[in-house]
Amino acid sequence: MTRIVVVGPLSGHEDGLRRRLTEDGYALDTVREHVRLLSELSDWLDGHELGTADLSEVTVRQFVADRRGAGLRTGRSARALAPILSHLAAQQVLSPSVTTDPSTWQEVLLAEYSAFLEGERAVSAGTLKHYRRCARVFLDWASDTEDCVWRLEAGQVTAYVMDWARRREGGRPDMVTLPALRSFLRFLHVAGHVQDLLVGAVPAGRGHPGRHEVPRAAAAHDIQTVLDSCDRQTAIGRRDYAIVLSLTRLALRGGEVAKIRLEDIDWHAGQVAVHGKGSRRDMLPLPADVGQAWAEYLLTARPKTAAATLFVTAKAPFTALAVSSVTLVLARACTRAGVARFGPHRVRHAAACGLLQAGASMEEIGQLLRHAQQRTTAIYAKVDQQRLSPLARACPEAVAR
Repeated sequence: MTRIVVVGPLSGHEDGLRRRLTEDGYALDTVREHVRLLSELSDWLDGHELGTADLSEVTVRQFVADRRGAGLRTGRSARALAPILSHLAAQQVLSPSVTTDPSTWQEVLLAEYSAFLEGERAVSAGTLKHYRRCARVFLDWASDTEDCVWRLEAGQVTAYVMDWARRREGGRPDMVTLPALRSFLRFLHVAGHVQDLLVGAVPAGRGHPGRHEVPRAAAAHDIQTVLDSCDRQTAIGRRDYAIVLSLTRLALRGGEVAKIRLEDIDWHAGQVAVHGKGSRRDMLPLPADVGQAWAEYLLTARPKTAAATLFVTAKAPFTALAVSSVTLVLARACTRAGVARFGPHRVRHAAACGLLQAGASMEEIGQLLRHAQQRTTAIYAKVDQQRLSPLARACPEAVAR
């Protein structure tokens, strides 16, 4: 097989790309296709008298558009170029504008917002990415010129939320995006981009369990059905079983499962360090069945990868699971088991409710769930009907007239 040699501005980067993709677990044919695409990108740059310094979001879009126009079947989207661009960025040969276009006022504002979140709010990388994405969507909807932000009014904010909610399944806003919108509106006011604090114009989403609702826990038999549906004879099945069991036995959040690192596990002491909200780090006992599931996954199913996390993707590149991937793993397992879908937090609720039914105190439940405040744990008092019934007042008899 003829070895592909890259000529033009990107010459000399093919060997590094081969090594990187091979280490990430890509198949040899896939590696070859990416090197070929690198060669074609280099030829395209050379033909347009461009260099690596000219690589930007605009030029990448033009490159893939030209390929689509020529009827080519590969390299037809920016996503197809992601492994190549990631490698070139690691080699520091790309212009910073490859991911953003600083010429637009929206990107300048978003960059300022990102700096605010990192410096003033000290949010995690995942929260930063989510909040910035929500802010971008809001800006695309609410403004066409920079002056529109200055003239932003409460009615526009409410209209955006209602319009956005109508396009969602169920027709109501969720509890994930609304805090992001409030954060962005708070930043606009603090930074002087809007005169009024418009946070109060964001309508409330669905009720929070701490205020109105009883926690919705997944049924114990449904969780067991999901665990039984994982085919532990396959690599993916072993991984999925270990993930669901971790959620069930340790009452972890989805993000906490995704963040478990190999170095967090103390096999001799039977403990695991859990990285929770607010940069908390708690040591939890590692149940024997969870430890066994992790060991089986590590020894027989986990791909060879340099990733430091316990759980990694099942397809190349073998990298750490995203928080959303844990939710998807559980959702697919529910579908496979034939039960109604539930997410990681409903499994967490099930663990708490199970402890409550077994007679555990609120303090013990709060310790397992690692709640920072007792009032957060208090929501589970609502599901303990047996303990609440003596507190209920008898219905007064009707007074005869």
